[in-house]
Amino acid sequence: MKRTALAAILTAAFASAAIAAPETYEIDPTHTAPRFEYSHFGYSTQVHRFDKTSGTVTIDTAAKTGSVNVTIDTTSVNTGYDTFDEHIQDKDFFDTATYPTITFKSTKVTFDGDKPATVEGDLTIKGVTKPVTLTVTSFHAMPHPIKKVPAIGANATTTIKRSEFNAGKYAPYVSDEVTLSIAMEAFKP
Repeated sequence: MKRTALAAILTAAFASAAIAAPETYEIDPTHTAPRFEYSHFGYSTQVHRFDKTSGTVTIDTAAKTGSVNVTIDTTSVNTGYDTFDEHIQDKDFFDTATYPTITFKSTKVTFDGDKPATVEGDLTIKGVTKPVTLTVTSFHAMPHPIKKVPAIGANATTTIKRSEFNAGKYAPYVSDEVTLSIAMEAFKP
């Protein structure tokens, strides 16, 4: 009887391990919006976004592991004003002619229960790579009601100093601290 019970336990353990495998999702560019906010001479907080984002999210909620790999097209910056879009794409800020992308590659994902809580990783802007920690403020996983495929969504935020990425012109009048936030949705391919 002891062997039968042990065999049943091992079978159940291996079966649940096989079910709880990492799942990879592709970022939906139409429902993913990286934004950045900064103080403009203390008058107001300006909020701008990027319109083109790609990448993948891999998650294993049972093992509490994951990875994130995101690429943002810096030429897709959208301030709502074409002349300003061109201005912040020049060498003093994003230098999109030389550095057409911003990347984030995770190094560690921590969980609170079944949901990701933080994502640590390397953020590269203008060829400069710095470690950052994204705080996940919301996470949701369920079959997409329209597409009928597994889907996830999350919101995450962090704060950086733009001068550390060679983009510090007009600091401190235009704040050096910039809040980055991303609203992301992704689907299983």
